[in-house]
Order: sequence, then structure tokens, then C-alpha cells
Amino acid sequence: MNDTGVAHKQHRLLSLQQELLAGRVINKKEYAASFGVTEKSIQRDLDDLKAFFAEGRDGREVVYDPQVKGYRLTRQEPTSLTNSEVLAVCKILLESRSMVKEEMFPILDKLIQGCTPAAQLQQVVALIQNERFHYVEPHHGRRFIESLWQLGTAVKEQRVLRFCYSKMDGTSCERVVEPVGILFSEYYFYLAAFIRGIDRQEHFDNPQDKSPTIYRIDRISGLQVTDEHFRVPYKDRFQEGEMRKRIQFMYGGKLEKVRFVYTGPNLEAVLDRLPTSRVVGHDSRGYPIAEAEVFSGNGLDMWLKSQGDWVELEKNEAENAAPACPDPAHGIQ
Repeated sequence: MNDTGVAHKQHRLLSLQQELLAGRVINKKEYAASFGVTEKSIQRDLDDLKAFFAEGRDGREVVYDPQVKGYRLTRQEPTSLTNSEVLAVCKILLESRSMVKEEMFPILDKLIQGCTPAAQLQQVVALIQNERFHYVEPHHGRRFIESLWQLGTAVKEQRVLRFCYSKMDGTSCERVVEPVGILFSEYYFYLAAFIRGIDRQEHFDNPQDKSPTIYRIDRISGLQVTDEHFRVPYKDRFQEGEMRKRIQFMYGGKLEKVRFVYTGPNLEAVLDRLPTSRVVGHDSRGYPIAEAEVFSGNGLDMWLKSQGDWVELEKNEAENAAPACPDPAHGIQ
């Protein structure tokens, strides 16, 4: 190719690059006519641009879009965590205090290894070093991460579980359950499941309660995932997210609407603690009035007491349509 040909090719490449960066679609036939070259020449230009953007490693890629019958520049989301995201996840994990060191620290190490360059890796190590050194394990002292995958698989495949469970009062029981979800709250992972073969009239405070029982996963032992399947209609499926928004400290009760006046200094923290809450007005003193839909009982009582005089409960209306949440007698088994 002579100097003139090289110059023409460079001009085409720059023009095509500008078109792609501007978000326009490159149609080979139209651009070949515009530049007075063949479609093969435009294809070679596009191949060069594909290679150029691929080397950039910023997620941009030249692709053919059959819907618009042309080539365009797309940006792919990075598949690895950024250094900032790694630091955030490490901080959240350490604050959760949800695992013993033998399970927590390998997870942190694997996350940190994803940082680049090496200097950034060392920076993340330094930023979490103090918290890691002073990390306080949960008092149960049990490893349970491996069982999380078994339980998650059982939930997805709707398989019946058998296990031994250690209750809060120190006694143990054998359970056969239908698992429907996994939750995390206040340092612990929980399994939501429906008990099989239990006399609801005898063991449940509210026999009409159709919600699952909540089990702390670290108290489960002798776990067996059976070959027996159960079936839950789609309309009746358990929704962890909806329950989690309404339950406090993993204690059950009836689903109620509560209204309260907040006189404290940090309304935002209260609204975040009760995700279903919203401000509906102000009282005569100018303090905000909020409403929330929550499971009543020990969990709500504990939260209200923790707020002292800052929360003034205005009314408490039971919802007839949605009875209790998790446990026969407590909030958790």
C-alpha cells in the first residue's frame, strides 16, 4: 500500500472510530459508498478497530448488531470487583461478625487478591488490618459455610431436609422440614422452613400461622438433604426480601401497621432500620410521624425499648390478612 493508500486508510479508521465513539451504527455498504471503497475494506477497518478496543481492556467492544444491521461500540460491565468494592465488601464482612476466623479470613484473602496493582492490594490490607486483628468471632464458634450451599441447593430444588437442632433453651430436637429460604440478620444466618409432622395446636402459639419457622443455621447438625421433593405453588412462594423488610431481630409475631412519633436526632437511621416505614406527617410540635408494616412481638418491643423516649407509639393496628412469621413460641427455634 502506497503512502496515499495508507493516508486514506488512516482517515477511514479515525472517521469510523469517531462514529463508534459517538454511538452511531456502522453499516458497511453505506460507509463503503461514502469512502469510495469496497465493503471488504470497511470490514478490514472494523477488524482493526475491534482489535484496538480489545487491547484497551476497558470493556468496550465492537460488535455486530443484527437488529440494526450494523456495527456499534458496546461497553461490557467489568466482571471483577473494583478496589473500592473489595474494600467495601471486606468492611461489611468484618462488621457482620458472622463467621469464625477459619471461615472469615480465607474469604477476605481471596477478595483482596482481586485488587490490582499490587500497591492497591497492600493498601486494602492496611485499611482492614486493625479490624482483622481485633476480630471477635461469634460465640457459637462453629463452621457452617459449607452447609450454606447444601441448604441453598435444597431450597432451589425443593428437597426435604432432616437435621438435629439445638434450641435456645439448650434442648435438642429432630426436624423434618421443607426449606424455603435463607436469611441473614444480626450476626447470624437463618433457614426458613416449614415443619413436617408437628401438632400445630399443641406447639404453635398461633396454630393458624402459615409462615415458616426460622432456624439459626449454626445450630443445625447432622444435616441430610433427602431425595424427596416438595412443591410450593408460585403464588405461595416464600419471599425472603419481603419478610426481611418487616421482621426485627428475627423475632416473629403478627403482621401489623404501627404509627409512631420520632423525637430523636436521626430520623434516617430509624427509617433504614424499618425498611417499610415512611413519614406520613408531623405532630403539633413539628416532630415527624411515621408508619411501618412490621411483625409485632419481641422483636418490635426490643427495638422500641432501644429508642427510649425518642419513639412515641401512636397506634397499633393488627392486619388480619397476614398472620405470624417464624416460630411456634419464640422468634427463632
